[in-house]
Amino acid sequence: MRIKKSLAWVGTALLAVSMLGACGTKDEQADGKQEKQVLKVAALESGYGADMWKEVVKAYEAKNPDLTVELTLDKNIESVISPNMKAGKFPDVVMVAMSREEALPETLIKDNALEDLSPVLDMTVPGEDQKVSEKLIPGFTDTLATNPYGDGKTYLAPMFYSPNGLFFNAALLKEKGWEVPETWEQMWELGEKAKKEKISLFTYPVSGYFDSFFFALLAEIGGPDFYNQAMNYEEGIWETPEATEAFEIVAKLAEYTEPTTVANANKTDFTKNQQLILDNKALFMPNGTWITGEMAEAPRAAGFEWGFTALPAVEKGGDRYSFTFFEQIWMPAEAQNKEQGKEFIAYMYSDEAADIFAKANAIQPIQGISDKLEGENKLFYSVYDDGAKAVMGGFASTDAVEGVNMKDVLFGTIDSVVSGDKTVKQWQDAVQQASDQLRAAKK
Repeated sequence: MRIKKSLAWVGTALLAVSMLGACGTKDEQADGKQEKQVLKVAALESGYGADMWKEVVKAYEAKNPDLTVELTLDKNIESVISPNMKAGKFPDVVMVAMSREEALPETLIKDNALEDLSPVLDMTVPGEDQKVSEKLIPGFTDTLATNPYGDGKTYLAPMFYSPNGLFFNAALLKEKGWEVPETWEQMWELGEKAKKEKISLFTYPVSGYFDSFFFALLAEIGGPDFYNQAMNYEEGIWETPEATEAFEIVAKLAEYTEPTTVANANKTDFTKNQQLILDNKALFMPNGTWITGEMAEAPRAAGFEWGFTALPAVEKGGDRYSFTFFEQIWMPAEAQNKEQGKEFIAYMYSDEAADIFAKANAIQPIQGISDKLEGENKLFYSVYDDGAKAVMGGFASTDAVEGVNMKDVLFGTIDSVVSGDKTVKQWQDAVQQASDQLRAAKK
């Protein structure tokens, strides 16, 4: 199933690295010399490993000889830093993503306890001549995951990302002389051509994989503002013409979905649906970059070649979107060394830091990063360089509402739509009802 390196959980061994043993701030030493400044950085030791962080810190210290970086790494970093934070001892910079069980950044967001990082976007990347905002891929700071209050200010800066989209056998399309659809109208035309060849247009592993698909579709139809309104449960948003168009596109796609998909769309048999792509029984499926590793040992058609594309546009020349999962780096409002902390965050987007991270397959969301990648990674991460826009983030957090789960209603119902057990209108009405209930419970 879906592998998110950002959520790796493999134990609780603490690795604390103190790079020169200095502590304190700019206090005077006994010999009259000024002590080195100390920057306290805490980061999740995820599936990318610890070495990349040690190397980045070493490189940063080399550029800043008057600074010592006190690095704390752990596979459950929240359990290490949370007790200290409750005691008033805060790290200056923290790299741990939202959507983890401990919900540390979400708690700080609720308490208005994060530092505004908007000034970092206007900073020149250390050692370079571009601003951070000029290096970032467009769209990565226009989301609730970075701007949680919807006030245009960035409190969490984007880090390692993994694009999602439609995967296919590029060799099959080449063999048939078929073009990758750039619009949904072209997609339906291709569906008819494939049908004549007894090939289904579409399949999906499980209905949950429609999260990235549907989010990108909403952004294509209504733009980023509409997407954010939907994520915030705005009144009547799921009854708008834009939302209706999204539901109707998925419903039409259901007509072209491989017949065995629903039966195998479960935790036990989902790979059978993914195998349909490798066996040339279906053309496209929504998935993430982990799919190549997940199916690495599976049999496949002769000459099989992974292809990857953003969703088709709703009209010729329209925007195409690819949803991406990404992690975040942030600063507690109570951090003591904010100036140096912001400089360190800006350095995360330098070519030097990006190259170090990339060696561990942790890819930074900076423009042109795909030029430095090879093989399938180059294909996947070039999607934004090829003109697609990024959409990210998810539903705003709410208090629990008994019997209501937005993702279950919005995505889980798709199986019933594909099988014909529910109509699009029933599906749409249920989503609007869930949105109404959750809007009242927003945190």
